[in-house]
Amino acid sequence: MSSVPSPSGPATQVRSKGRLRGFWQRISEGRQLDELWSQFTADTRASYGFYMKEADAEEQSVKRRGWHRWTYIVKTLFWSLVMKLTPARRVLLMIALVMMVVSTVSFRVTKDTKVDFNMQSLAAAVALLLLSLELADKVTMKRDLEIAREIQLWLVPSKPPEVAGADIAFASRPQNSVAGDYYDAFYPTASAAENGKLMLVIADVAGKSIPAALLMATLQASLRTIAGEGASLGDLVVRLNRYASAHSLDGRRFTTAVLSEYDPATRHLVYVNAGHNPPILRHANGALEKLEIGGLPLGIEADAAYATAAIDLKPGEALIFYTDGVVEAFDEKGQLFGDERWHEAIRALPDWGAQESLQFLMKRVDEFVGATRQSDDITCLVFRTK
Repeated sequence: MSSVPSPSGPATQVRSKGRLRGFWQRISEGRQLDELWSQFTADTRASYGFYMKEADAEEQSVKRRGWHRWTYIVKTLFWSLVMKLTPARRVLLMIALVMMVVSTVSFRVTKDTKVDFNMQSLAAAVALLLLSLELADKVTMKRDLEIAREIQLWLVPSKPPEVAGADIAFASRPQNSVAGDYYDAFYPTASAAENGKLMLVIADVAGKSIPAALLMATLQASLRTIAGEGASLGDLVVRLNRYASAHSLDGRRFTTAVLSEYDPATRHLVYVNAGHNPPILRHANGALEKLEIGGLPLGIEADAAYATAAIDLKPGEALIFYTDGVVEAFDEKGQLFGDERWHEAIRALPDWGAQESLQFLMKRVDEFVGATRQSDDITCLVFRTK
């Protein structure tokens, strides 16, 4: 007499484990537990900073201690979260919270009949509805931001131009989907391409995300237009500042930038620094030189004056353009990467090409930051002479 395999036998258990493993792979996207925990802690830290931002000044001035401090933090986080919702969704959230507190409601239909309603289940349903509404908004916004990111990528070079006796590499990492950082390397006119005059630019619009990205787009258009007219570098920065001042909301949306013009035939570079982090020139012997001469950020004063400076590059040198997101990157303890670590990384650059040099520098920043969420746009451009 043959035996019939039990439905709960080994084969069924294997299939169940397979389905469970597939479910876990789907929701975790194959990430390990330590990676998920690091991402969770980074998200939590960033969210705490976002919701507590408005109350930080008061917290520092009052200096609460013990349970008073924790009560204040919980209350502040709660109201900050609630006030981020629309009025209708705030009401939904309050209804869900009341249902959770009430727990169970009983109704007596007749003398011998009583009906109990589990309010916690209903509260969970209301909370799930609220979550679905918020997620719908987020997905819609994310799709719009992805389109904006694609448009922004059209405004910057996808690959560096060919330069005789030199090598260029660049990278940009927006904090959000779109950035206020801008980099460029282009020949302004056809005649400039023939004669080898190359524009190297890096800029950072005050602020983040959509507003900064829109101003970055107008800056790019203005720069390309003025440069295409064959304006000298000194005239270009004055005209660019005049335009930026007219659209900077009384200086609140200023732009820091470094504009430079390089001649491969003579290795002569003319630059102007408009309030930006000074590019670092690493000489072949490891010595560093800052490119600081210029003037105010663009958009502060319409009639601001700007000074230009010039340097002659030699074979084996590296010129590093970067935005403040590089040196202001911080680790999980809140320590800044800082200028000193950045300069040490540049000094330690091997005698590599521009792309390898860029990867070397960004790896130094990444190793310091770890799993901490990026707090600002990060952009770097490496120009190496051969």
